[in-house]
Amino acid sequence: MEEVHWRQLSREIWLREGDRNTGFFHRMANAHRRVNNLIKIKINGVRLTEDQDVRDGIVNAYQHLLSENSDWKADIGGLVLKQISLSEADALELPFTEAEIYAVLMGMNGTRPRNSFIKSLNHTFLVLIPKKGGAEDLGDYRPISLLGGLYKLLAKVLANRLKKIIDKVISPDQNAFIKGRQILDGSLIANEVLHKMGFGSKWIGWMWSCISTIKYSMLVNGVPAGFFSSSKGYGKEEGQPVNITHLLFADDTIVFCEAKKESLLYLSWILLWFEAASGLKINLEKSMVIPVGEVEGALDMAAEIGCKVGQLPTVYLGLPLGAPNRASSVWDGVEEKMRRKLALWKRHFLSKGGRITLIKSTLASIPLYQMSLFRMPKSVARRLEKLQRNFLWGGANGGNKAHLIKWEVVCTDKKKGRLGLRKLIWLNKALLGKWIWRFARAKEELWKKVLEAKYGKEEFGWRTKKANGVFGVGVWKEILKESTWCWDNMVFKVGKGNKVRFWIDPWCGNNVLSEAFPDLFSMAVQRNATVEDYWDQNLSQGGWSLRLLRDFNDWELGLVDNMLVELRNYRVSMEEDSVFWRGGADGLFKVKEAYRVLINADEAAFPHSNVWVAKVPTKIIFFAWEATWGKVLTLDRLQRRGWHLPNRCFLCGCEEETINHILIHCTVAKGLWDIILALCGVQWVFPNSVKEVLSSWKGSFVGRKRKKVWKSIPLFIFWTIWKERNRLAFKGGVLAFQKLKTSFVYNFWGWAKVYIDMESNSLIGFLEWIASK
Repeated sequence: MEEVHWRQLSREIWLREGDRNTGFFHRMANAHRRVNNLIKIKINGVRLTEDQDVRDGIVNAYQHLLSENSDWKADIGGLVLKQISLSEADALELPFTEAEIYAVLMGMNGTRPRNSFIKSLNHTFLVLIPKKGGAEDLGDYRPISLLGGLYKLLAKVLANRLKKIIDKVISPDQNAFIKGRQILDGSLIANEVLHKMGFGSKWIGWMWSCISTIKYSMLVNGVPAGFFSSSKGYGKEEGQPVNITHLLFADDTIVFCEAKKESLLYLSWILLWFEAASGLKINLEKSMVIPVGEVEGALDMAAEIGCKVGQLPTVYLGLPLGAPNRASSVWDGVEEKMRRKLALWKRHFLSKGGRITLIKSTLASIPLYQMSLFRMPKSVARRLEKLQRNFLWGGANGGNKAHLIKWEVVCTDKKKGRLGLRKLIWLNKALLGKWIWRFARAKEELWKKVLEAKYGKEEFGWRTKKANGVFGVGVWKEILKESTWCWDNMVFKVGKGNKVRFWIDPWCGNNVLSEAFPDLFSMAVQRNATVEDYWDQNLSQGGWSLRLLRDFNDWELGLVDNMLVELRNYRVSMEEDSVFWRGGADGLFKVKEAYRVLINADEAAFPHSNVWVAKVPTKIIFFAWEATWGKVLTLDRLQRRGWHLPNRCFLCGCEEETINHILIHCTVAKGLWDIILALCGVQWVFPNSVKEVLSSWKGSFVGRKRKKVWKSIPLFIFWTIWKERNRLAFKGGVLAFQKLKTSFVYNFWGWAKVYIDMESNSLIGFLEWIASK
C-alpha cells in the first residue's frame, strides 16, 4: 500500500508541476547534470584528497579568512558625512506592522523553500561553486551563502525601510545603487558610519544583531562541516565601530587616469588609504592596468601598483568593454552560454511543453543583459534563434526535425495565437529604446551628465544632440537610432510648461497642435514658443492667450473655439514638465509594451482563452495550439512534405487522416465527445475545424466552479486521441475503444483532483460533479 501511495503521489506532483516553470521542473530538466563533487582540492599549495581532510581544510581556510587581524586601521571618525533627520531616524525604529511583514513574505520567491525559522535564524551555509572548468585550487571556487528564511524576511523588512531615506546619506553619483538591491544590501550598506549619519541606537542595534551573530558552516559535497563565527568586519565587543567587509559587494571597479607614472603612484596611495580605512584589501592578482591607445612604459606603470598589464577589449560588469561596437565576436560568450545550457538538457526527455518553458525561463533570458546596452547584429540573432527553434522542434539533440510553425508566428502574444516568445532583433530595439525614455526622465544621474558633456543636449534637455563625427562611434550612437519610434510613443505632461513647445510637442492629449490646427499654426508669432509663453497668469485664474500675427477672421473663430476646447482641461502648475509613455496604463515605459508597438502583429481571431487554460499541463496545451493552427504532422501534411504514404486514419481506418478528422469527426473521437456531452445533457452539432470547436466551446450552462474543468475538456480529448493514434502508428496493435475511454476518464480525473476542490474524491463523485449544473 505504501508503494502505491508514493506512486500516486509522484504522479500528482508531475501533473501539477511537470512542465510548468517551477523548481521541480528545473530539477527534473537538469537531473543528469554532472555532479560537481569535491574529490580533491589544493589549499595553500597542499593537495588534499581524503574526504575528511578536504572538509577540515576548507573549514580552516574560511575560518582564517573570516577572522579579524590586528593590523592598524585608519580613524575615520573625523569625516563630515550627510545626516538623516530625527523624524526619519524615528520612523526607522517604529514597531513592525503586519502589513509590511506580509508584503515582504509575499514578495519572496515561492519556488524556494523558506526554511526552518528557529534553527536557521542566523546560521549560514557556505557552498563552493567552481568559477571555471577543471577547478583545483580553493581560489578557483566562489563561496555562495545560503541564508535562513527568517533572516531573509527580517533583512528585507529592514531594507524596505532603509531604502526610503538612503538617498539622503549617500553621494548623488551613487544613486544607481538605491533601487534594485539584493536582500541584504539595503540593511547592511554604510553601517560603519551609522553614528555619523544620525541613525538611532535601536536601529544600530538591529544592524548589529544582523551581522554579529552569524554562524557559518561549509557545505562540502552536501555535508555540513564546521560551525564558526566571523570576527572580521566588526569589533569584538558591541559598541565598537562596525566595519563590514565580507558582506560588501565591491567587484569590477574601474578607475580612469592619465597614462603617467605619477598618476599611478597617486592611485596606489589612494588604494592603500582605502584599505586602511575600510578593511577591504585590493586583490592585485585580479587587477590590471589597461592602456588605451599607444601607451609607452605600461609595464613600469603597472609595477607602481603591483598588478599586471591587460589590454582592450576586456570585460567590465559582465559586458564587453573596448570591443568594436558591432562585431559579432562580442556575442560569442552569449552563444556559448546557450549551448552549455542545451548540453545540460541533452540526456533528459522533454515534451514540447517543457521545451517552451525552458526557452522562456532560461534560453531567451541569457542574451537579455547584453542586449540591454548593445545592438545585436542580425547574423547573431539568426544564430541564437536557430538554437531556440531547433531545441523547440527537435529537442536538445537538434536534428533535422520539421519546424511546424513559422518563427515569426511563434514570437507574438498568446492572445494572437502565438507562443509568446520574442524576436531578438525587435526585443533588442525595445531594450535600447528604454535608454531614450530614461534619458528624458532622468534628473541629475551621473550617466546622463556624462552623455550631456560628451554629446551636448538639445534646448530643453530631453535628448542629447545627434552623435556625429568623432563623437558618434560608441554605444550611444546605436541607441539614438531608436529615438524616432520612441518619441512617437511618448507624450509630455505639462507642469511649469517651460520645457515643452506649445505647437510642436505632443502634450495636449495625443495631438500635436500644429498638425491639428495648421491654419492657426501658420499665424503663430513664435512657432517654437513654450506652453508657458501661451499661459497668461494675469487672467482671473490663469488662462490661455493665443499669440497670433493678426486678428481672427469670422470664419476662423470656429478654429479658435475648437482649440480652446482642446486646451480647457490643461493648466500650468508649479511641477516640473515630464514625459509619459502613451501605451502604458501607468504612463511608464515597459519593454513588453514597447515590443508590442514594434512588432505590430495583425490581430487574428484565435481562441486563446480556450487553448491557454490555466494549470493544464503545458505539453497538452502545446499540442492543442499546434492543432488549432492545423500544423500537426498528420498523414495529409506528411504527403504535402513529400512523403509517399497511404493516407488512412489509424483510428477508424475509413477516412483520410487530417487533424480535423481524427480529433473531431472520427467515430473514435466522437465516442469520447459523447461521454462528456451525455453527462451534461448537451446536444451539439460539431463545427468543421479544431479552431472552430475551441472558439464555440463556451459552457455557458456550467457553474463558475466547473468552468475551468469545462474549458479543459477539449484539450484532454485531443491529447488522449493523439496519444492513441501515435501508439497505433508507431507500435501497431488493435484499437481497444473501451480501454481508451477508461484511460481518458481516469487521466482527466487525475488532473482535476490536483487543481480543483471537489466534495468527493471518488471517480463516480467526479462524474456526478461534472454532470451537475
